[in-house]
Amino acid sequence: MATLSSTLLHARGLAAWYGAAQILFGLDLYVGRGEVVALMGRNGAGKSTTLKALMGMLTKRRGEISFLGHDISRSEPHHAARLGLAFVPEDRRIFTDLTVSENLAIGRQPARRTEDGLKVPEWTPERLFALFPNLGTMPDRPGGRMSGGEQQMLTVARALMGNPLVVLLDEPSEGVAPVIVEQMVDMILQLKNHGVSVLLSEQNMNFAQLVSDRAYVLEKGQIRYHGTMAELADNDEVKRAYLTV
Repeated sequence: MATLSSTLLHARGLAAWYGAAQILFGLDLYVGRGEVVALMGRNGAGKSTTLKALMGMLTKRRGEISFLGHDISRSEPHHAARLGLAFVPEDRRIFTDLTVSENLAIGRQPARRTEDGLKVPEWTPERLFALFPNLGTMPDRPGGRMSGGEQQMLTVARALMGNPLVVLLDEPSEGVAPVIVEQMVDMILQLKNHGVSVLLSEQNMNFAQLVSDRAYVLEKGQIRYHGTMAELADNDEVKRAYLTV
């Protein structure tokens, strides 16, 4: 399990609202170097809202958010992105009129190093086509002519073109074919091997077990459980209370 001394992303007392409705209530969570952390919970538990709040996509949020030692509690999303925090939305948001290669070019950022000298993996289209072989066969295909799973891969690849240290990944297994889910598992494990940390929102317990080191379980915008993924997998009481439909 990662320690706070190796933490890249740390939130304390994170709260968030949509209009007058409060969705998150005082979340404390962290993501360490080179680890995969799952945000688990039923629909409406606050998983996606947590990722959006961390990225700065909500206009009403409170609490402290630290990324690479920088206070991003009130930062705009592009500020967090420039520091090396990436967000992959569930609804993909690719540019359907642009080709695969053009979508990747839009996400490009310069190579980076952190202030403490940590080298950030540098991604190129060639490296990404090796990671996502399907994309490598269609560099000139418009995004609108791809399957949902292929679009999901393109969204992740575009985020990696920013050379991030932490990727916020929203529901990667939702609504895609089993073969794409398998490729998503391989992709996340490869990212981890490259030193990229991942915080993923996920409902699929089997998927989360394959890739995650730790897990936070959310219910009604609050963290109800935190432990290793193996501990959660063995805890039938928590799974029954907060994860089963």
